[in-house]
This record gives sequence, structure tokens and C-alpha cells, in this order.
Amino acid sequence: MAESAARAGYAVTSLDAFGDLDQHRDVRAVSLPRDVGVPFTADAVVRAAETIETDVIAYLSPFENHPAAVERLARGRALWGNDASVLRRVRDPRAISRAVGVANRWLVKPRASGGGHGIAWWSPGQPVPPGSHVQPFVDGEPGSIVFVADGRDLVPLGLTRQLVGEIAFGASGFRYCGSILAAGRHLESAIHVARQLTSDFGLVGVNCIDFIARDDVVVPIEVNPRWSASMELVERTYGVSVFGAHAVACAARELPPFDLARANGTSGVTGKAIVFARRDVTCGDTGAWLDDTTIRDVPHPGERIPAGRPVCTVFATGPDVAACHANLAARANRVYATLEAWASVPA
Repeated sequence: MAESAARAGYAVTSLDAFGDLDQHRDVRAVSLPRDVGVPFTADAVVRAAETIETDVIAYLSPFENHPAAVERLARGRALWGNDASVLRRVRDPRAISRAVGVANRWLVKPRASGGGHGIAWWSPGQPVPPGSHVQPFVDGEPGSIVFVADGRDLVPLGLTRQLVGEIAFGASGFRYCGSILAAGRHLESAIHVARQLTSDFGLVGVNCIDFIARDDVVVPIEVNPRWSASMELVERTYGVSVFGAHAVACAARELPPFDLARANGTSGVTGKAIVFARRDVTCGDTGAWLDDTTIRDVPHPGERIPAGRPVCTVFATGPDVAACHANLAARANRVYATLEAWASVPA
């Protein structure tokens, strides 16, 4: 998001957990753990942001789960994104569950969820942990629709197939580990769902709806009312300025003249995968990754990454979804080979 904003001509300061080595040169990138000396939390971001002079605030995950923190971020500044009142309604799991229907298998999810963390199977009669809720499990193909909205209508920016819990990328369970951007037969159904939720909740700016496609029907699972991980694929593949579209939709309630069907007809299939550490690793010379266009979110040399944490993101293309997926797995394998080589170097 910071890179997209910088390319769109904005002066950007980013506050995040990593401050990756390959952040855009025009972005002032601040890692809370490394540069401020505090863990990355919503409250820590708010405190750090209060010391920065800025005209506009835009947020990413996990702020959709912290509407009070969004209110604090926006004090005395323009907020480009959905405000706290929208978040309180659209992140209510009951509002989405009404659209899901009946299921015979169930999941228990933290209310403040993201990226598939903390999701587990649940059986009727089992206790529900505090701060969690039960949601029907819908069998089918996981995907998402990315769109920009003006509070009443929207323009779709991309349709993705989600990669979830794949061992090829060091993930398991319900953990999100990537996306493949490709047109699909579910597009019209996904647009219908997105348009209905945009109207119901007054969504503005860029948003993402996670869904399960079942019998050619899209069943919404979760609304991410902010920038999502798959949006860089849209910018990378279609050349559209996603932050530019976000800014204009939030500030002027105007939608871009983007034609997703036409864009799909002129591009191949592009995907990204998050590579998670399979064991604890201390990074070697990651500078060699900076010139590789198939790898992003580059960690710093000497950075220690615990098992289960993200190492980097890899990209691949292909003539179809299957080929793109195979190429992503192959690229991830090369990352793992490098990690193993670093692990074999004596301390």
C-alpha cells in the first residue's frame, strides 16, 4: 500500500512490523519492533502515528478489528478508508452469517481475526472461547473479490483464488498464504455480493470480500474493509494505481474508469505466495534478492525469523491457474534452499 501511494505521488510514512529491506525508496518506512523498540500492536501504531505530522491516514490489517483505534488515528486528519462506525457493523460476524445459509460443519473463529489465524473446527456442544464466534463451514473453492467503492456503488478490480494452508509454502490449517489473480466463472456472482454489501454498509475506498464458491454461487465469508494482500497483484498485473483509486473514492466519492473484463483479456495469470519459515532461521545476505522481480518483502540481513513466521513473498505467472501455482511452488522451493544454506553456515 505504501509503495502504491508513493508511486501515485504521495509523501508516505509507513508504520508496520517489518520495515522490509525493499520498501519503496520514497517511503519513510518505520518498523515498530526494530526502530521504535515496541511490539507491533494497534495501540502502538496509534501512539507512534500521533508523533507524525500528516494530512491523511490510511490503515491496513488489523485495524478493521480495532474501530476505536481508527477513531484515534483519524483525529485532526482526513481518514481515507472506512470509518469506525462502518467497521463496527461490517465486522459483526452475524451480519455476514445471514448470507451464508445452513451448514452441517462448523468453525470457531476469533472475532478479531485475520489471515486465517486461530480458526479451528468446532462441534455443537463444545464451549466457544471468549472473543470468538461460530461460523458455518462452506465447502468449495476459496476466493476473493477486490473492488473500490464510493459508498453506494463499486468498480471491481480483481478476482482471486486464495491459497490457504498449503504445505508448499510452509502453511497449514486455514492460514492464508497467497492469491492467484485470474478471471473466473464466479465473477458476476462475486460482483453481485460485493454490490449488495457495499450498499448495505456504505463501504468506501478499496475493499476485499473473501468467499467460498460453491455450485457457481459465491458465499461471502468475511469482509476486509481495507487494503488487502491481493491488491498488489492487481497493480502488478493490470497497471492500475490501486491507492490512486482508493484516494479518489474516499476523498471525492469518484470511481475509476477501469474495465476488469477487458483487463483480464489482455493479461495472463499472476500469483503471489507468502513463504513461511519451516524452522527458525537467521537470514544471510538478502541483498541479492533486491534485484529479483519474483521476490518481495525482503527481510534484512541478520534478521532472525522464528518458525511459522513469514520470510518473504514470491511471485510467478503462467498460462493458467495450475501452471501459475506450480511456478509459485517452484519459486518457494528455491527460497527454502537458500534458507537451508544459511542454516548450514556455522554461527
